[in-house]
Amino acid sequence: MIKTNELTRIFRTDEIETTALKKVNLTVSKGEFVAIMGPSGCGKSTLLNILGLLDSPTSGDYFFNDNNVSNFNEKQRARLRKKNVGFVFQSFNLIDQLSVYENVELPLIYLRMNSRERKKLVEEALDYMKISHRRNHYPNQLSGGQQQRVAVARAVVSKPDLILADEPTGNLDSVHGDEVMNMLTELNNSGTTIIMVTHSQRDASYSHRVVHLFDGQILTEKINS
Repeated sequence: MIKTNELTRIFRTDEIETTALKKVNLTVSKGEFVAIMGPSGCGKSTLLNILGLLDSPTSGDYFFNDNNVSNFNEKQRARLRKKNVGFVFQSFNLIDQLSVYENVELPLIYLRMNSRERKKLVEEALDYMKISHRRNHYPNQLSGGQQQRVAVARAVVSKPDLILADEPTGNLDSVHGDEVMNMLTELNNSGTTIIMVTHSQRDASYSHRVVHLFDGQILTEKINS
């Protein structure tokens, strides 16, 4: 599903050049659950942004579903991203002025889906995440665990092939963190490919494979038993 070849990302200003990724070669098969680990500043978020079609590499190739998307412009990336990728963030990134239902519905509005189809998919996602009883509440009326349930519902509502999770339990206690990891595992068991950035060995243990980054390069890959 995903393959990178010599993927490099360099950030330049007038005075400094920073290499965030150095010739990264990574393959992720459909249905895999991969954890990416490494110290702060090692390139994890940069890699996730490129895999999620939020950014482009400086050089190298990125193949998504056998298509080389390395040189796609922002409009092309956005079109592909909206249909195929869901995001789960550490800080939830819910919109405070929108209800739970409206937050989950938002990606479908961007896809210009009709209201009847939106209603069906939103209700399915809320039921799946066991958060339907909070559909009319607002984010500030929810616990951290409930907010992350809403964020996961929003990520999966359009039934994407790929979920990218950036420290999804970082703002949660261990009980709610385990709930989120169990939800991601259930999604993966249903066929969704998941790539997760984490500092937590505990969270990484839920994955099939752990990729360790250091200074923008893959150091090791380990299969979880």
